[in-house]
Amino acid sequence: MIHSLLTTENPINSTESLRQWIEQRNREVQVDVQLIPFSEMTGWYVDQDGSLKHNSGRFFTIQGIHVETDYGHTRVWDQPIINQPEIGYLGILTKVINGTLYFLMQAKIEPGNVNCVQISPTLQATKSNYTQVHKGKKPAYLDYFVNVKPDHVLLDQLQSEQGARFLRKRNRNIIILVDEEVEVLPDFRWMTLGQIKSFMHYDNMVNMDTRTVLSGIEYIDYITPLTNFDNLSDFGRDMLKSARTQEGIHSMQQILSWLSGLKSRYDLFVSNKPIDKLEGWHRSETEIANNDGKYFRVIGVKVSISNREVTSWCQPLVQPLQQGLCAFIVRKIGGIYHFLVQAKLECGNYDVMELAPTVQCLTGNVYAAEKKPPFVDYVLNAPKEQVLYDVLQSEEGGRFFREQNRNMIVEAGKDLPQQLPEHYTWMTLHQINHFLKFNNYLNIQARSILSAIKYNVK
Repeated sequence: MIHSLLTTENPINSTESLRQWIEQRNREVQVDVQLIPFSEMTGWYVDQDGSLKHNSGRFFTIQGIHVETDYGHTRVWDQPIINQPEIGYLGILTKVINGTLYFLMQAKIEPGNVNCVQISPTLQATKSNYTQVHKGKKPAYLDYFVNVKPDHVLLDQLQSEQGARFLRKRNRNIIILVDEEVEVLPDFRWMTLGQIKSFMHYDNMVNMDTRTVLSGIEYIDYITPLTNFDNLSDFGRDMLKSARTQEGIHSMQQILSWLSGLKSRYDLFVSNKPIDKLEGWHRSETEIANNDGKYFRVIGVKVSISNREVTSWCQPLVQPLQQGLCAFIVRKIGGIYHFLVQAKLECGNYDVMELAPTVQCLTGNVYAAEKKPPFVDYVLNAPKEQVLYDVLQSEEGGRFFREQNRNMIVEAGKDLPQQLPEHYTWMTLHQINHFLKFNNYLNIQARSILSAIKYNVK
């Protein structure tokens, strides 16, 4: 795993040839996404409450909710939300080839993608998809994951998705190792972990599902006395040091007590409410939208993609009306990198709060003084030399229409305030990774940024 992490060139597929392959698939695969009225979405209907539902009763529903909490600036609100109770597969197939671990990645197009083709997991499928409710073909490589033996599993976790858009949504993040020969289909290529991470430093090239799966890998589990660290960058060495440091300025017990205290102090009540009665929202023939033009809207689309299990279909998508900002501030404390983590409440969370990046907000909140999140000015005004990572990353194109968030890692200077708000704390990478072993602790925005940390020199 460490060798794969530090390898950015390989004899099977060079990094440049993989980049050209992605560009070629963008040119070759025919994609057509048209906005249509809800009444023309074949296979979907609007129920008596205004919710959007599939005729099969499967896939997902766009429904309304009413939220009440005693946390944050806004204590009561209504909104539409995606209700998708099924647990899907986000799976990556790996194989050791000539002593290096390779990951079988897919050039996959989702209807909401900013740039059509993105690097995706080997398998990316909802339960409705892989049980073929759509009457289409079975997803490629599905049998490897359904029939996997426990000793071939490298990672297996249930992880949450966006708590502000999904109602208690989770997917199975899984990486498996195979020994036998694997047929490489036209839309798939073997890549090293280092190559995938290098692509994460380009805007919108690696999709959200790949990022969440790879975020769960604990590299320290693969370090042995024979591990060769010649290709490690200084930053990579510091990150591995943080990943090996069990106790930072706070012990795990202190962090657990801090998080448990916040979860028990604040309430979150979510109840169903008809979309047609949501306060501050309206539904027309073509959209469900906020009256003030904020946040997001729900639209209907007709999709044609030539290389999918089903080549043409209709569905709702959530279209953002503001770009997001997600950023971690890091600082060396006692010679060890610590991440400034916040406990964030979102209406779709399973357990009230999840651990989130230092800053996670819509750009509209950046300029609203009464809603401006802590540290947002610090991140946006950081000198260039303190910005360690700054890339636009897409959200999941199967549910969101051309949504991208600015992902950043910023190193703190001496001017960072010492006093933290109650819902913030410092954690080492080891402590963060410990929470990743369990369900619904670290949110998808945090996982997305962590997955992009590069350890190699190039």
